[in-house]
Amino acid sequence: MRVEIWSDIACPWCYIGKARFEKGLVAFAHRDEVEVVHRSFELDPNRAKGDTAPVLEMLATKYGRTLEEARAMEEHVASNARSEGLGYRTEGRDHGNTFDIHRLLHLARDRGRQNELLDLAYRANFAEERSVFDPETLVALGVEAGLEEAEVRSVLADESAYADAVRADEREAAELGANGVPFFVLDRRYGVSGGQPAEVFTQALEQAWQGRALQPVGGGDAEACGPDGACAVPKP
Repeated sequence: MRVEIWSDIACPWCYIGKARFEKGLVAFAHRDEVEVVHRSFELDPNRAKGDTAPVLEMLATKYGRTLEEARAMEEHVASNARSEGLGYRTEGRDHGNTFDIHRLLHLARDRGRQNELLDLAYRANFAEERSVFDPETLVALGVEAGLEEAEVRSVLADESAYADAVRADEREAAELGANGVPFFVLDRRYGVSGGQPAEVFTQALEQAWQGRALQPVGGGDAEACGPDGACAVPKP
């Protein structure tokens, strides 16, 4: 069975959702027969390359909140991340265009290192003092994931490299009705939206394995990030 996961490295609920999915997968009896493929979804595709902004300032502007309120929003996300054993910094992170990261993830998929690069990129973005919007950081992450440095630099230097693959993923997400991420499609039979609890993913895997028709699963209020770059905001 194949599981396809549409996500963006800038989406905190994708970071959290991946960890929850993996816990749900561990509890699935046929886990050794599951292939996981990560697909591209940009939350802020219209942002110019190199145009970055501090996350707290971006959140305050987007939601019309004060910096203190934006900080509280980040603490809400951080508590969810930490409950899954993930590191999460609420200060000092940047927000920007993720197209180059997605292109490198397609290279990594071709080389059998996609999951390794994705984990490293998530950790760099959310838990470490490393900006994933810096080309040299991306080169370092690619090498850490097991890719050849020269090949990583070649892809980053050629803006057409894997661009079609990224756009194809995004078109397919739209065709499947994905209006936010993370978005999980199980064997093209079952759809799961948002950072659901691990047990929901286990249930979805079991039902998809039984061959039921594609349909949503789990609660409709699972937190996610939308196509305009907005992520779920905790209630005041």
